Amino acid sequence: MPSFRSKRTVLFGDCDPAGAIYTPRVAHYVIEALLDFQASLLGGPAVRELLAMGVLPPARSMHIDFLAPLTYDDELQLEVSCIEVGASSFTCQVEATRLDNRVAFRSRLTQVCVSPSSKRPVELPEKLRAALLASRVA
Repeated sequence: MPSFRSKRTVLFGDCDPAGAIYTPRVAHYVIEALLDFQASLLGGPAVRELLAMGVLPPARSMHIDFLAPLTYDDELQLEVSCIEVGASSFTCQVEATRLDNRVAFRSRLTQVCVSPSSKRPVELPEKLRAALLASRVA
């Protein structure tokens, strides 16, 4: 399954006084990586592209497995893959690998397309569905 890759460095402000990353910052890294992935698929800033399609993409669920410590100045490679496309939702996986090739965390995030006015689920716009499905082709 093809994937999208980006890099990230753990910043001083992402860490507690002992130098370990704050847990909520990992969720932020996941969302940043997913937005970069979606932007690459859609050809522009992800949220603007989705809004132009008439949908909002709130998260339905997020799961993070913490597998190795992260501290100030660690460099990460974030690999994003679309793993499931449904009628009104899609699920992506983000895997963060440190320079020593240890996987630091693995996350799954499911987003649902909703109408901006009703906040009710709607079908994935065809442009988004096509882009997500194409990203899964080997």
